[in-house]
Amino acid sequence: RLVGMVDALERKILALHERRTPWLVVVVARIFLAFAFVPAGLKKVLGEPFTDPGKTGAFHEFLHAFHATGGFYSFVGGVQLFAAALLLSQRFASVGAALFAPILSVILVFCWSTAVYPTATVVTLMWLTLLALLGWDLDRWRALLRAPGVARAARQAQPPPLDLRLWAGCGLGATGLYLLVCALTGEIYRPRGAEWSRPQFYVFPLMLALVVATWALDRARWRQGLGGSGEESSPPGG
Repeated sequence: RLVGMVDALERKILALHERRTPWLVVVVARIFLAFAFVPAGLKKVLGEPFTDPGKTGAFHEFLHAFHATGGFYSFVGGVQLFAAALLLSQRFASVGAALFAPILSVILVFCWSTAVYPTATVVTLMWLTLLALLGWDLDRWRALLRAPGVARAARQAQPPPLDLRLWAGCGLGATGLYLLVCALTGEIYRPRGAEWSRPQFYVFPLMLALVVATWALDRARWRQGLGGSGEESSPPGG
């Protein structure tokens, strides 16, 4: 019975793969989730502390000890950046989501167990987003869970109804903007609320504008490929 339920869920997800709107939600979620780890990963790779040295409490003291490990601290940051790059590539996003699964699960439990509830709430939303991205590729993961020797008829993959290369460029461009700001200011900028008085804060509206511009360009190309018919489930030409 459970197998039948999973089969039915998989068919529904594959049906969504033929529609444009779910794909747009997925590619944008990949970009936002990936970028959430870019500042944190950079701080670790560069050996910068993740929290202010003077802060105390279980949450901060653990992070102080984590920073003191040196090489391990940098290694975790490198893994976070690698997984973010996979998500941003769109082509290898499934691997990036799988790599983020244990990382984000550990962070989730850590935040709730140390009672940093605002951070834990944000991380929970990220974790749920990650679950949705993993569910999007359910047909891929089921192949890994199938018993050895059990074959399954291959399905013919349909091209997504949007330009994944264009969206990969969007993720790369948004990350490039952020890295440029970091290079110009000499710091790994992490906003603490709406810091309208700080010029570097405006890189985030610019990044959001880049996502909107990418959506507009992708939609224009898609409609051109359809000859203006506007049918959502039809893939673009090329």
